[in-house]
Order: sequence, then structure tokens, then C-alpha cells
Amino acid sequence: MKVTLIKSSMSPHKVRDAMEPLEIVMLASYTPSDIEVNFYDDRIEQINFDAPTDLVAITTLTFTARRSYQIALEYKKRGVPVVMGGYHATFLPEEALQFCDSVVAGDAEKTWPELLRDFKNGKMKKLYTAKNDYPLDNIVLDRSFMADKKYTPIKLIQFGRGCRFNCDFCSIKTFYGNYLGQRPIDDVVKEIESLNSRHLFIVDDNLFSYKDKLKEFLRALIPLNVYWSSQISIDVTRDKELMALMRDSGCVSVVVGIESLNQKSLNEMKKGWNTRHGSYFEAMKVFNDHGIMIYGTFVHGFDNDTPDTLKLNLEFALRSKLFLANFNPLIPTPGAGIYDRLKKEGRLINDPWWLDPHYRWGDPPFIPKNMTVDELRDGCQQMRIEFSSISNILSRLSNYDSTMSSRYHLLGFLLTNYIYRYEVRVKHGTPLSDPEIPLTL
Repeated sequence: MKVTLIKSSMSPHKVRDAMEPLEIVMLASYTPSDIEVNFYDDRIEQINFDAPTDLVAITTLTFTARRSYQIALEYKKRGVPVVMGGYHATFLPEEALQFCDSVVAGDAEKTWPELLRDFKNGKMKKLYTAKNDYPLDNIVLDRSFMADKKYTPIKLIQFGRGCRFNCDFCSIKTFYGNYLGQRPIDDVVKEIESLNSRHLFIVDDNLFSYKDKLKEFLRALIPLNVYWSSQISIDVTRDKELMALMRDSGCVSVVVGIESLNQKSLNEMKKGWNTRHGSYFEAMKVFNDHGIMIYGTFVHGFDNDTPDTLKLNLEFALRSKLFLANFNPLIPTPGAGIYDRLKKEGRLINDPWWLDPHYRWGDPPFIPKNMTVDELRDGCQQMRIEFSSISNILSRLSNYDSTMSSRYHLLGFLLTNYIYRYEVRVKHGTPLSDPEIPLTL
């Protein structure tokens, strides 16, 4: 039996900085050894739809849903059964089942092997649902089937799952509920030791969701002599011991959800705690004092936001000399509280917007309250362009406590800002898939 795994793309264009998709590594590792696995990464290569296979499995997010459905229909034209999973299919299984034969909702440790057994016996069900609360021990990952793919040297690893916060624009809490699970530290250490790279991105949704376990994990990382980045909430800066462990274990940069300088907007998105224990500038200084570069993310378009809110956020990002910054319009996605609210208020545009062939990357798919759709879209893009101007890159480069603290930091800053500057100018306005390919058989 042969199974083809597919990572779908959010753009019709191939990318040059793709990382190894960890979700595909996991799915392949959960596949019994007597089943042959083939894999296509739609982000970097062409899919051979005519290559013989018995079953196709596609992982999808909301931004890749339209492309995933196009891929699924190509296989269905050839009579090949298709399974879909991932966040989007989990939240909207009825939609996904219009284009595939079965949906794996939630994490797939238990349900994927069950589906494969059923498929072999001709009894595959339409829906397999996980509780997303399984213990994460005995996860052994094999990446060898990806050896011929061209990815960046940064390896993705996972320590834990879930987040202790419930931000209104995020769907993590809907997916995991109150579950906060971690893999055994020895298992993760063995995985890291098996990799041919010292450059890691830890994909956990919020590393600071399990403080005591994180400290144990970071102590175990210290002798491995690795460089790592991850996502973490800003309140980590209040823990002096943890900040020291992050530095000593090789933390180079962190993705921090700053979101807004507008306190009313923070309260609206259920993230008022961001500034509860001090100012943003104080928190940024703590990261910098530990040699950690900051990738700040901002979300715009909440009901208390105005065009002036965008200007304040950009000014803060430049004054703080952030390593990188994302200036995004609010994107209401299924599973997030804000999506349900805007849908109820009748403010979504062309819902489901992710299936609209006219939707373009950067478009706000809703009607803001205190600015126009064009002001929000164009304002976010202008922020990206200004932030990534040559003069502002050089200005941000002079952050001696973090960016200039080592040659590794400096090279990372220059390379990622070069990629960021390029993507800002080519990605905006691109469709999520080929708009000429209809979603019909």
C-alpha cells in the first residue's frame, strides 16, 4: 500500500525559504512501517498527480484551504481517495468533506493509524475525531523521507502543545481547550541530537504556558550547544531565572505577540494582560539585555483601532529596534472568537473569504469600524514597507545588546531582513491559489 502526503501552499508561486514541515514528519512517523510513504511539498515543487498511489492525505490551514481543495479534486478526478486534516479541516469538517472522502479532526497520533487500518479493510469513515489530550510520550520522528527536499537549515521541533491564554483572534484555545501537554524531555533531547543541524525553531504556541517544565527543558538544552527561536508571551520577562536559562540555552530570538499600543484594543482582543506588569519598552529591554532579538507581531482592525493606531505601532517597532515585525490586518478565521462575532454582526466580506477566488493576501476580509477596508489594507502594507526600508534596517541593526551581540545574531538579522524585505514587496496582493482553477470536478 502507498500513501501520498501533501503540504499545500498558500500561494501559486514557489517559495525559497521553506522549512521542513513538522506536521508531515509527524504524520509519516505515525504511519505503519509496512506502508510506503510518498511526499510532495506544494510550496517548493510540482505535484505529480499521475504517480500511482492508494491514498492521499493533505494538511491544510485556512490560508491554504482553497489550494488544498484544488489538489484534492485533481486526485478525485483520477479516482484516488483523499483524506484531509489540520486546523481548517478540524474546524470545518463539513466544508472539507465536499472535496475529500474523510477528515481527521484534531491531532493525529491515534486517529491516523486507525484510519489506515480502516482503509485497508475497506471501512474508512468520513470523520475521525481526536480529543487532543493524549500523552505525548513515545513520539519518534523520522525525517529521512525528506532528504531530497531543499529546505532552510533550521529544523522544527515541538516540546509542548496548547496555550494558557484565549486571545479573541486566535484558535489555539478552541483546538486544545485547557490541555497543556509536553513531550518527555529526554525524547526531545534525543531528537535534537539526531538532527544534522544546530539551528532550531521550537514550534510550541507559547513556551511560557508551562513554566516549570520549560526550565527543565532549557537546562537540558544547555549542553547541546544549539541556537533556537520560538514563540513566547511577553510576561516571561518577569521571570529572571527563566530569562537567564533562555540566554544560556542558546535562545537567539523570540516571536512575541505585542499586537497593539492601544490598550482598548488589547482589552477587546482579550489580551489586556500584555501590559499588566510593566510597559512594552521595559519588556523589550529585558529581552535585549539577555541577547535575545524580538520578532514583534501586531494585529490591526479591532473596533477601537484608527489609522493613528497603525502609526503608533510602527513608531514603537522602530524605536524598539525590533529584529522583525509583522503588521497584519485582523484575519478572522474559523475557530477564533472574533470570527463568530463578526459573522454574527454581518461584517465579514465574501464569507467564506478563503474560498473566494478574488481574495488576495493582505486583504482584510471584514468591515472595520473606524477606518475603511482600503485604509486598513494599505496602511498595514505601508508599515511593512517603511519598517523594511534600507535606512530603517540599518537603524534597527544598531541594537548592540541583541542584534550585534554575536556574529550569529548579526548574520541572522541580515539574512532574515533581506528575505522579509523581498517578501513584503512580492507577497502583497497575491491570490491564495490559482484563481482560474474552479472548485468543481
